[in-house]
Amino acid sequence: MSADAYKRAGVDIAAGEALVDAIRPAVARTATAGVMGAIGGFGGLFDLKAAGFADPILVAATDGVGTKLKLALECEALQGQALGGVGIDLVAMCVNDLVCQGAKPLFFLDYFATARLDVASAAQVIEGIATGCETAGCALIGGETAEMPGLYAPGDFDLAGFAVGAAERGALLPSGTVAEGDALIALPSSGLHSNGFSLVRKIVADGGASLAAAAPFDPTRSLGEALLEPTRIYTDAALALHATGRLKALAHITGGGLTENIPRVLPDGLGAALDAEAWPVPPLFGWLAREGGLTEQDMARTFNCGVGMIAVAAAEDAPALLDELAGRGLGGRIAGQVSAHGGGARVDIANAARFTGR
Repeated sequence: MSADAYKRAGVDIAAGEALVDAIRPAVARTATAGVMGAIGGFGGLFDLKAAGFADPILVAATDGVGTKLKLALECEALQGQALGGVGIDLVAMCVNDLVCQGAKPLFFLDYFATARLDVASAAQVIEGIATGCETAGCALIGGETAEMPGLYAPGDFDLAGFAVGAAERGALLPSGTVAEGDALIALPSSGLHSNGFSLVRKIVADGGASLAAAAPFDPTRSLGEALLEPTRIYTDAALALHATGRLKALAHITGGGLTENIPRVLPDGLGAALDAEAWPVPPLFGWLAREGGLTEQDMARTFNCGVGMIAVAAAEDAPALLDELAGRGLGGRIAGQVSAHGGGARVDIANAARFTGR
C-alpha cells in the first residue's frame, strides 16, 4: 500500500501539519503567566503557582456552538469571513460558565472535527478562538483536529471547547448568602449568543428570509451578520464585580433562557421576579417572535432576550456594582429582585410581551 493511502481514504496528515503551522502565531498571542511549553505535545502544561494562586480550587467547563455553525457555514458561502465569530462563541460559552463559579479562566482547549480539513477555514475558526481567549484572559494551550470522512457531510465541521479556571478556596460562587429582596442586575447580551439556533434557522428558512439581505430590524448590516454576532465574553466584568466582595451569584443566560438559568443560583424556596421593562430588548428578538409565531413563554425559555448574565447582590450594594459595570462600558440594569417561592414558576416576568415586540 502506498504512502498516500490514508489521504486517499480521506485523511490528509499533511493538511493537519499545515494547520498547526498556520495557527502558531495566534496561539502564541494567548500566552499568560502559568503557560509551560508550546503546542505540539501530547498535553498542555500549566503552572498554577506561576499564575498567582495560593490555595486554588479548579473549575472546569465544556460546551459547543450548536447549530449556529450551520448558519455560519451558510453565511461563509454567501459572504465569506463568517467563521471567526464561532471561534469566539466557543470560548465565550465556556468561560462565561466558569465565572459564574467565581473562577478566573486559565486555559482553553478546542476540538475541531470535520469530514475533510480545509486549512484556511479551520485557521479562521482557530484565529477566532485565540481572539476569544485573549478577551477572556486565558491561554489556548492545546487542541485536537480530526478528519472523519463518512461521519460528517462534506463541508461540515463541529466544535467543542474545554476551559479550566481556578478560584481561591472560599471564594467560589454562589456565595450561599442569596436572600429574598436581593437585587437582580441584568448585564446586556450582544445578541442571540449561541442558543436557540435550531429554531432561528427554521424561522429563517420557513419565512424565506435572505441571510445576505439587510436585516429587517437593522438595515446597517445583513441578516446573517446580525444573527451571527459573537457571544459577549463577561470575564473582565464578572471578575471585577466579584472582586468588590459584594457579588453573591452570577447566572449565565444560556440554553434554557431566563426561566431555566436564574434558578440554578437560587436556594430552595426562592424565586426571581423580573420586569422586562427594566432593560432594552433588542428588536432582533421581536422579529424572531413575529416571524416564528412565538409566545412570551417560548422567548423567555429559549433566548436571552437581551440579558447575557444576571448578577445577584444585596439591594444596598447594587448601585456600587452598577457603577463598576458602567466604568467598564457595560450598562447593567436592575431587572428585578429575589422573591419568595411558594410554588409555580420560579421566575416571574412582568411585561414579558416586550420579548415579542409588543
